Amino acid sequence: MGGRMSNYTVKVEESRPAADGKPSAGPVYRNIYAKDGLMEMPTRFESPWDFFSESVKKNPKNQMLGRRQVVDKKAGPYSWLTYEEVYETTVKIGSAIRNRGVNPGDRCGIYGVNCPEWIMAMEACNSQAISYVPLYDSLGANAVEFIINHAEVSIAFVQESKIPAILSCLSNCSSYLKTIVSFGIISSTQKSEAEEQGVACFSWEEFVQMGSLDHELPQKRKTDISSIMYTSGTTGEPKGVILANGAFMGEVLSMDQLLVETDREGTGEDVYFSFLPLAHIFDQIIETYCIYRGASIGFWQGDIRYLIEDLLVLKPTIFCGVPRVYDRIYTGVMDKIEAGGTLKKVLFQFAYNYKLRNMEKGLRQDEAAPRFDRLVFDKIKLAFGGRVRLMLSGAAPLPKHIEEFLRVTCCCSLSQGYGLTESCGGCLTSIANVHSMTGTVGVPMTTIEARLESVPEMGYDALASVPRGEICLRGKTLFSGYHKREDLTKSVLVDGWFHTGDIGEWQPDGAMKIIDRKKNIFKLSQGEYVAVENIEGVYSRCPLVTSIWIYGNSFESFLVAVVVPERKALEDWASSNQETGDFSSLCNNTKARKYILDELNSTARKHQLRGFEMLRAVHLEPNPFDIERELVTPTFKLKRPQLLNYYKDIVDQLYKEAKARTA
Repeated sequence: MGGRMSNYTVKVEESRPAADGKPSAGPVYRNIYAKDGLMEMPTRFESPWDFFSESVKKNPKNQMLGRRQVVDKKAGPYSWLTYEEVYETTVKIGSAIRNRGVNPGDRCGIYGVNCPEWIMAMEACNSQAISYVPLYDSLGANAVEFIINHAEVSIAFVQESKIPAILSCLSNCSSYLKTIVSFGIISSTQKSEAEEQGVACFSWEEFVQMGSLDHELPQKRKTDISSIMYTSGTTGEPKGVILANGAFMGEVLSMDQLLVETDREGTGEDVYFSFLPLAHIFDQIIETYCIYRGASIGFWQGDIRYLIEDLLVLKPTIFCGVPRVYDRIYTGVMDKIEAGGTLKKVLFQFAYNYKLRNMEKGLRQDEAAPRFDRLVFDKIKLAFGGRVRLMLSGAAPLPKHIEEFLRVTCCCSLSQGYGLTESCGGCLTSIANVHSMTGTVGVPMTTIEARLESVPEMGYDALASVPRGEICLRGKTLFSGYHKREDLTKSVLVDGWFHTGDIGEWQPDGAMKIIDRKKNIFKLSQGEYVAVENIEGVYSRCPLVTSIWIYGNSFESFLVAVVVPERKALEDWASSNQETGDFSSLCNNTKARKYILDELNSTARKHQLRGFEMLRAVHLEPNPFDIERELVTPTFKLKRPQLLNYYKDIVDQLYKEAKARTA
């Protein structure tokens, strides 16, 4: 393996055989730009606040945060706050937070859709060495309340429309939460409702006025906790991921180093479009990078219906998306080409194949077909506003045909990365303009080392000629542990290696490909996690089934299942519905399949499963899953990789059917 790795990774440690009950693990690799040691942190930086205050000195008049002005329900152009203006407001907010008795090391919640106030609240926390805790409701109804109590949040900044939600759970969390600040205004009835629970409320303007500009800022250290970010646990409660200042800054500086070395770094001329949730690490890192480089951040309005319109008005130069967004844009462009007549279609296809061939030969995207860029692809670039030079994709795998399409047609660098909250965002990233990395998540960042560890129970061998196994990470941008959950921390951080739970495969050129998930949890294409055993447990309560295997493909947004029906129940249904045939022909009966699907989903609704956990198609299997076909273990646990292998064609068919029904 060692000799075959790419120009972008270097082996720094040999593999280790299985021993003492630990599985074998492959060699350790680093990024070529970190071959002599992982990236060092400049001594002048102790906190992300230093990025911001340094940027303010360099670029006081640069536009920093922008939003569209809405007049008479119509959104107009973007209006901007400069670095200097944001700095003043942020210092005052920080001072007002301290005046409310919140001290360095305490926790502050931020709850709402991306907007300038979100970033100002975050930077105010940074200025006072207070840990910020993003609150978000997609983790389930009680998540906000759980996080406030678990992280002991004493003050929260809240979007206007989320204030009723926060007020409704105050009775359960007012022992910690003492102050609520609205991103906008707050009504007098809301104030008095909160005061009854002993909580003070302020509008944004009131709160800014309470602070002063000459508040002494506390000393900060790289080891201070920058943020506690909660992520969905596989079972039960959300987990609070502790991120230190050093890890957060290391991530931003590593991104900068890679852009300097392989593409070009951000500047004050860059404009970033902010719509991916700031409650997640991906967008926080990118926006902090923009702040570090003095770039401008324009926010969407927070309404998916106007997302594309906001994008076209802002005309950003840097765009981060998730596969679902890229898929929508891809489909939109393909529909236009389809509608454009035969000549346009032929020209597009010719230009596309010509440019793709040149890129496969190793030409950079801007050198591969400059004439076709002007003639054909410039128009496609307009789908993103026309100025994008850097595109990033994360959060779920980008389908290969979409990644290739974007690389060829968008006339900009595209990089797909892989990361977790626990790795402070991206830990692997594909390198700009290296075409062979299409379909992979690339190589380790310059702050991290990666290796694969064998997973014998799933048949993955990290020492095989095609090395596969669980991705393990070690380095400077890892989390410091789970808040108040030493047990969970110990289970994933072993001997300094963080076990991600994702299964990867090293490619011959040193890039990593994600091929599976170790725990039985999948992520659907919209980024939702599905803990499959839990929901199989719910569906098993349906009296019509004896066993069920549920599958979710991370390129799709819904679930399908293979079900072994209860023989008697199905035969009873048949006789009362005048359907004939033996058990296995009933299993192929379309009406029978629909009946069982409906019954399963009504069981799911009864047990309050969420929309994306509902089944959209089922296959009825007359033969029980058995040990002979290796579909179950001797204790009848489902063997998922084997089931997928066995039912592969059926699963593909189920997805086709379900999509045809909704199309």
